[in-house]
Amino acid sequence: MFKALRFFGWPLLAGVLIALLIIQRYPQWVGLPSLDVNLQQAPQASYVQQGPVTYADAVVRAAPAVANLYTTKVVNKNAKPLFEDPQFRHFFGNNAPKQKRMESSLGSGVIMSPEGYLLTNNHVVAGADQIVVALKDGRETLARVIGSDPETDLAVLKINLKNLPSITIGRSDTLRIGDIALAIGNPFGVGQTTTMGIISATGRNQLGLNNYEDFIQTDAAINPGNSGGALVDANGNLTGINTAIFSKSGGSQGIGFAIPINLAMEVMKSIIEHGQVIRGWLGIEVQPLTQELAESFGLSGRPGIVVAGIFRDGPAQKAGLQLGDVILSIDGEPANDGRRSMNQVARIKPSDKITIQVMRNGKELKLTAEVGLRPPQEQPPQND
Repeated sequence: MFKALRFFGWPLLAGVLIALLIIQRYPQWVGLPSLDVNLQQAPQASYVQQGPVTYADAVVRAAPAVANLYTTKVVNKNAKPLFEDPQFRHFFGNNAPKQKRMESSLGSGVIMSPEGYLLTNNHVVAGADQIVVALKDGRETLARVIGSDPETDLAVLKINLKNLPSITIGRSDTLRIGDIALAIGNPFGVGQTTTMGIISATGRNQLGLNNYEDFIQTDAAINPGNSGGALVDANGNLTGINTAIFSKSGGSQGIGFAIPINLAMEVMKSIIEHGQVIRGWLGIEVQPLTQELAESFGLSGRPGIVVAGIFRDGPAQKAGLQLGDVILSIDGEPANDGRRSMNQVARIKPSDKITIQVMRNGKELKLTAEVGLRPPQEQPPQND
């Protein structure tokens, strides 16, 4: 027996070891889950892709058309700090002597045409008594405001100088996340400055900054003074107007926002032609169709927005729209987002007619509304 074990033991042990190695390498052969991790290996390339070593050419093309703006306005301040005290005003009223003071601020603007039209932010020039435009070539001049649009935070200025440089207009609807972005402006008043980043996101909205929001987000450094400046691509083409940052410190933290140039151009053309932005208007306030509301309306899984307010004698009321109606679509476009649907209406020419599909008391209705002209300042809707 001992001789038999010595004769067969080594082959048996070798067989067991080999079997263990095979099971470890190919566990699926015996019904065990595979331990392999399927990793995607990049193919071996014969060349290495390289980006440009400089964006100087893009800056040379765009920078001359970006101007520094210096605004001043006269404000009335109490002559003594004591007069600012609420207790003092409580007993003595607001008849304290006033002292006129000049307040100044800074920003940036983009020269859009050789005729001298500039785009900037409305908040840069709002209330300004004087706007000084300083060009990169050293020239300075005063600008006048052609018109502004607080709802997109844009303003159009006009200057009268010869041989003005103008920027090349790009397209914001073709931007991709990861594209190079260059921000040109006048941060903190130090002078024209260019910073680089990428497009971090597009279509940002519901930020509470403007009524109409469709922001480009970038991590190119944007600081106070950059407002109204240019966001350009790697070729120096204008893709947006820098307008805001998210920051706890007041400086750049890598989250900046720009108004897409496609939207900015629409606003600019309307202001130049009409003195204001012409927008369509239905005269309603809407709220999202939550899951609970959708179930109560029997609309689970369907898009929709709920009519929460109707302006008296507005286009919607004249068309027969009622409080509590669920708008399913507007001119065939699904109404799954209130802001987007209202922006859709805003792009429609006033006096044009649109079809609104609504759900009311479990029944679908089709209403026809004549789009009105959006008033500059809306009054609160009537909910009675």
